[in-house]
Amino acid sequence: MGTTVPGMTENGTDWRVVDGVATAWFDAPSLSDAAALARRIVDLSAEIVVDLRATGVRVRLDSGEHAEAVSAAAQDLGLAGDPAVLQQLSVVFESADPTALKQFWQRVLDDAAGEDGGLEDPLRRDPAVRIRQSTEPLPLRNRIHLDVVRPASAVEQMGLGEGSGPYGVCHTDPDGNEVDLVPGDALGDGIDTADWQVVFSAMACYRTTSLTQQRDLAAAAAALADDAGFPLLVDLRPGLVIIDSGKDQWEADSHGLELDFTDLAGSIQSAARELGATADPGLPRFTQLFLDAADVAAVRQFWVAALGYTPDRRAGVADIHDPRRLNPVLVFQELDAAETDRRRQRNRIYFELAVPSDLAQTRVATALAAGGRLLDESQDRWRVADPEGNELVIVIGA
Repeated sequence: MGTTVPGMTENGTDWRVVDGVATAWFDAPSLSDAAALARRIVDLSAEIVVDLRATGVRVRLDSGEHAEAVSAAAQDLGLAGDPAVLQQLSVVFESADPTALKQFWQRVLDDAAGEDGGLEDPLRRDPAVRIRQSTEPLPLRNRIHLDVVRPASAVEQMGLGEGSGPYGVCHTDPDGNEVDLVPGDALGDGIDTADWQVVFSAMACYRTTSLTQQRDLAAAAAALADDAGFPLLVDLRPGLVIIDSGKDQWEADSHGLELDFTDLAGSIQSAARELGATADPGLPRFTQLFLDAADVAAVRQFWVAALGYTPDRRAGVADIHDPRRLNPVLVFQELDAAETDRRRQRNRIYFELAVPSDLAQTRVATALAAGGRLLDESQDRWRVADPEGNELVIVIGA
């Protein structure tokens, strides 16, 4: 059993504390089965964070108050918990001036201030950004950077000026850390998909005015996706339903199905509008993590194992993703082996992976077996480097 969460009793074996949040995953045979559990969960509280997938449901609670009732509902529907899959990946910046860094990234991400002095996605979808004080000298260009995709109007309103790089989208924070800030676009030209934005993922965010409307929209989207055989992502937040294809999955060569995603998107849009839900075109957002590597294959292999990720099915695409698409995509690009100093320096950006306390030792052992080096460890914290020195800090979930 992992860290105890107040309010959990005999059903607590489903639950673990991950990144300070009581979290459970329940396997489900379809998105519609996941939606059936979500219907019961939102009846308990509109504040519960629920992520529906074609293979199950992730539930996050701010306290253990409803844990027993959620587990009982899952058991009643024949859905079993699997705490072994729980994890949460975040990004850590080290800086001599955390305040300046925080201001830049809050502007780029439109995040809220976190309790630890960092930033948190208000929708609790994208990775948290933690900013920690450092007196070490700033390095050459980091081997890690972020891609952030938001609607074109939101990117324009930031007023960051002209970007650099081959696509004119690269911007730097006060420490020189890079972000590719990419404007999204509409999904197709017709009115049938006017609610949808392509932000690497195809995404539509619907405001709802009642729990009934929210539940019915989630169920309708799930049924349509199941009929099409498409593994749609449906996330429920207070007064909101976020419907997401997953990165690039709206493209035929990515999903590999006999399906035109725009047809599915149009059907979902029709269902949403019939239910009275209202699209919020400014909300879609996608964040992914980029790593430069001289030996892409070795570095990628480490991260696949350490994070339990899945390689992209397409030939020549370096992406790896969470098989449940609950954590950010990682992308790898080749680094010139001649850039010796940059290859040897320590990044001032690294990743932090929160896992349940009873699974931490296994996760560390997996990372080391995949070519990682243990740099240091303390109580509840292990700092591991990949074959080229990019760092992953594994922490116990509380």
